[in-house]
Amino acid sequence: MQNTKYKRILLKLSGEALMGDSQNVFDKSTIDAILLQIKQLNELDIKVGLVIGAGNLFRGINADKFGLTRANADYIGILATVMNGIALKDFLSNIEVPAKIYSALAISNIVKEYNRDSMLKRLNDGDVIIFVAGTGLPYFTTDTTAVLRAIDMGAELIIKATKVDGVYDSDPKINSLAKKYNKLTFDEAIHKNLKIMDMAALDLCRTHKIDIEVCNIFKPNVLKDIVQGKECGTLVYN
Repeated sequence: MQNTKYKRILLKLSGEALMGDSQNVFDKSTIDAILLQIKQLNELDIKVGLVIGAGNLFRGINADKFGLTRANADYIGILATVMNGIALKDFLSNIEVPAKIYSALAISNIVKEYNRDSMLKRLNDGDVIIFVAGTGLPYFTTDTTAVLRAIDMGAELIIKATKVDGVYDSDPKINSLAKKYNKLTFDEAIHKNLKIMDMAALDLCRTHKIDIEVCNIFKPNVLKDIVQGKECGTLVYN
């Protein structure tokens, strides 16, 4: 293993990231670039967990206009993360990166139900672990899922992969004078009500001393740079 600052990370990847700038469910060139970055981590022997969202397939925020209850909209999103996870496993296998899916909901003959001991064995053997189906319950975000799985796998860092290069005091797309934070404490992030993760997830990270790095996943080699300790986005720390 090369000298790296972090040995175990949880990558939180939105479903929208798989679309790139296209209107398709998957954008091949975008996904290929993300997969290359995950492969770089695997080659460094970094233990990687991955929580994938579902925004490319279904957005619960639109549930009301379809007449869906919040719980059922959440269940649809939960199932959509399973679909994304199945695709990601195949995408990784195609570039010879071993991966294993664990689901909060058992779906016979498709995905294995989450089991911490089994997950840790596969993680330690070098598999990328893909966590799907959220917590298995409605009303919980994939942010919360990411933190819970990071705790279980002993991750030192959660990398929240976005389309922007860090955390700003206002929306940089709207405000050209928006200030970017290079570093923030959890107390500062919570006090300023910055939209990094939902507050329950942030508090869990603070309690369990797991740092968060918010970065632009479309910047080449950004994941590798982060685990090697380079300043890339915004670090939220205790």
